[in-house]
Amino acid sequence: MDIVDAVLIPGGGLTTSGGVTPWVQARLEQAIAYTPPPRFLIPLSAGTTHKPPPLDVNGFPILESVAAARYLQHRGIEGSRILPETVSLDTIGNAYYARLKHIEPLKLQRLHVISSAFHLNRTQAIFDRIFALPPFREPWQLTFEAVPNVGIAGDSLQARSDRERASLLKFQTLRARFTTLAAVHRWLYTEHSAYALGHTPSKLHNAALETY
Repeated sequence: MDIVDAVLIPGGGLTTSGGVTPWVQARLEQAIAYTPPPRFLIPLSAGTTHKPPPLDVNGFPILESVAAARYLQHRGIEGSRILPETVSLDTIGNAYYARLKHIEPLKLQRLHVISSAFHLNRTQAIFDRIFALPPFREPWQLTFEAVPNVGIAGDSLQARSDRERASLLKFQTLRARFTTLAAVHRWLYTEHSAYALGHTPSKLHNAALETY
């Protein structure tokens, strides 16, 4: 494998008890196994708008990237190498906030993104676009890797795969509007139901909900 500065792991949901789901474990395990070891492992996502977050014993929300960071620590990764991204609520947010919060400040250039097979096509389209936008800070090199869709039942996987295809088509029509980071910011905070004031996220009511 090539030397990379960071491996980024998009969010993929939590169990009802606040642990990472089996398909996210597969992503994290692949990140742990990456050789030579990268400087940083960056789990992404605060959570999802599709269902309420699980709560800890004190009643506080458990953030996806923090749960993933704890999993990495339990697997022996030093805390100084783990950089949770604790703001985003979707895949576009994963890319946008990863760039702003960690990649640019630390001048990381060689980035490897690991996600589940059902999620990778849309992930790659989004990350490629977000990291291509001006103002440029570094000559980023992005690579991508899919891991198996572990632990997802057939109906749920089919429903999520169908949703991914539809979401990718929607993003491909949207990407022309993403000409700068400022344009992404404007869209997030004026039109995106997960971030814009006054917008209400739509709840999922089909089998795809089990994959969030």
